[in-house]
Amino acid sequence: MKLKKAVKLLLSCVLAGALFTGCGGNGGNGGDTPVDNPPASTIKLGMITHLNANEKRMEEILDNVTEKTGVNVSKYAITFYNNLNLMQMGIESGSVDQISTYNCVANYITATNDKYSVVPDKAFGKLTDSFCFAVRKDDTELKADLDKVIDEMKADGTLDNLVKVYITDVNPDNIPVVEIPTIDGAETIKIGLTGDLPPLDLVLADDSPAGFNTAMLAEIAKRLDRNIEIVGIDSSARAAALTSNQIDVVFWTIVPNGDKVPADIDKPDGIELSKPYFSDNVEHLKFNK
Repeated sequence: MKLKKAVKLLLSCVLAGALFTGCGGNGGNGGDTPVDNPPASTIKLGMITHLNANEKRMEEILDNVTEKTGVNVSKYAITFYNNLNLMQMGIESGSVDQISTYNCVANYITATNDKYSVVPDKAFGKLTDSFCFAVRKDDTELKADLDKVIDEMKADGTLDNLVKVYITDVNPDNIPVVEIPTIDGAETIKIGLTGDLPPLDLVLADDSPAGFNTAMLAEIAKRLDRNIEIVGIDSSARAAALTSNQIDVVFWTIVPNGDKVPADIDKPDGIELSKPYFSDNVEHLKFNK
């Protein structure tokens, strides 16, 4: 089915202010204002906004990675962006020098735009994130249902097959559209989705859901016998939308693997994370002008 015409949640900085220094960036405008006069040796790095860490906190985390590993990642000055499109605009305009994403996303970008290339980085090459759902802490039944479905999909091979079809073997020029079922009379779960991180998280220009995450949602809808309503949402608005009951689930959130990065960078107070359903390595890209 087509994506429902839910209003895109561009929540104000007042709602998100408890979590962020601004709405997605130092400039308070989605990350399209560069970091103020960083030292010449500093690399300006664009990132998608995290739920529970602002730009200053991310720089502190990188300092900690340097201390633990001996590999210098303190050279980065962070600018947060609300979505991949804005982040690409940032690097193409020169506001940032590199962008941080995931291996599967980097593969998609470099396959569809030959001006992008991967930056070899020993430190970030060792960082891996696991992807989860986020729900309100008191919504214990929904979390249990999601955890159960994730376990079932892992056990019967469905999850591995979705990864193969929508990530490993996908044609970047033809990411499959996903049909999300409609179940008469069933309860509806509102899912906040950025829709702008192919091939993981994707809503096409005609509002058709596509890619891995929406394929996950279609399978979950069938197994839970519930309707799924996708609500387009910018990254910096996700936590506020969830805690204010405008959505029921944030999809996706991350948990870093290992002890180099704090486990709660995407887990504010009042939110619980599901079991992980996918993992990928962090990758940096540069734009070759």
